[in-house]
Amino acid sequence: VKDMVEFVDQNGVTDFEHVADEDGILWQEFDVSSQPAFVFISADGTSETKIGGLGYDGLAERVEAFNS
Repeated sequence: VKDMVEFVDQNGVTDFEHVADEDGILWQEFDVSSQPAFVFISADGTSETKIGGLGYDGLAERVEAFNS
């Protein structure tokens, strides 16, 4: 976890939650097969998993589309 915290701080990616899934339970639950990966979870509990990088604009578009 220490290495992950250092990575987040050093790379300035502190604007969203990062999860240390040390047992792999969340990876399995949300079908995450590699990093980077994003899981978008709506207020009603539905989710969408995106494997791969998105960049700032791609992330903003996904969040907006998923919450509309």
